[in-house]
Amino acid sequence: MAVSRDDVIRALGAVPAPEGRGSLADSPQVSEIVIQDGRVSFAILTTPEKASSLETIRSAAEAAVKAVPGVTDALVALTADRPQGAPKAPPAAGPAKAPAPLNVRYIMAVASGKGGVGKSTTAANLALALSAKGLRVGVLDADVYGPSMPLLFGVRTKPKSDGKTIEPIEAYGLKIMSIGFLIEADTAMVWRGPMVMSAITQMLRDVVWGDLDVLVVDMPPGTGDAQLTMAQQVRLAGSVIVSTPQDIALADARRGVAMFRKVDVPILGVVENMSYFCCPNCGHRTELFGHGGAAEEAERLGVRFLGEIPLHARIREMSDAGTPIFATEPDGEYAAAYSAIADKVWTALEAGSGQRPAPRIIVG
Repeated sequence: MAVSRDDVIRALGAVPAPEGRGSLADSPQVSEIVIQDGRVSFAILTTPEKASSLETIRSAAEAAVKAVPGVTDALVALTADRPQGAPKAPPAAGPAKAPAPLNVRYIMAVASGKGGVGKSTTAANLALALSAKGLRVGVLDADVYGPSMPLLFGVRTKPKSDGKTIEPIEAYGLKIMSIGFLIEADTAMVWRGPMVMSAITQMLRDVVWGDLDVLVVDMPPGTGDAQLTMAQQVRLAGSVIVSTPQDIALADARRGVAMFRKVDVPILGVVENMSYFCCPNCGHRTELFGHGGAAEEAERLGVRFLGEIPLHARIREMSDAGTPIFATEPDGEYAAAYSAIADKVWTALEAGSGQRPAPRIIVG
């Protein structure tokens, strides 16, 4: 049964607009409604300081749309984005209620200046290596346009939700959340930056992470609005920059380092991924993209060089199968490489704990 915009608008007629001024059906605070294969998404326009007070309305709108015949899923975001010429959101009555704090010792970003350098694979195996040290580890897939964690961890099920909070998926001893768990694999996310950040904020705020030692955030590639806003909204304990050895990737990695420095996020170090190719038949080593470029760049920038990971078919095969190499071959040489990097990352995080208090994150 096809779902139309009119169907959604009728459902929103039962949801009161902010301040009780009519319903969401005729509210200027409702953004463009996107419908794709039964999945409905839109945003309620507001301001950052008033977002928490609108959570009840957001949840009610999501529930109302999900009840429409033909709707398979709905995602309603709160965003401060406002189309040019649209009226400002009316002021909220009373103080906004802050969400519960996120109990995590360290939030660290795994980032890259460009896509295709193996950032997500590195993030997944680094999280597993930290978990193997006995730490409580979560993974937040913040790459809304290209979520990789469902594939890397072989997860296809949707997380459980009571309508207000979401239980993270647990796999390989990790707590994992990704927008990829909530949508079909072939769905194209056609959101603008503010909606993306609103979705990331809700994955932080509404997910029952529990107590964690480390939350590894797999960032989108590049140095855009998502990276900047994430750095500003939460107290990042540090960032790991992933690059390949060639000059074009290193130039983008350089920009990533500069961005995090501008927002006062410590650089934990640089990882050189696809550092060399090792022939699976004869073991011969070939430096396809050059070698040592990331180490030289790290020295030039005055940051740690964390280590190198080879380009090997086995790592790719295990990633594609949803069985990360660290989990399937924990005693192998590739797991050892990730473990050595994890040791350096954890040492850097602990060393910084005296300079920054353990974060009590309030997202809203």
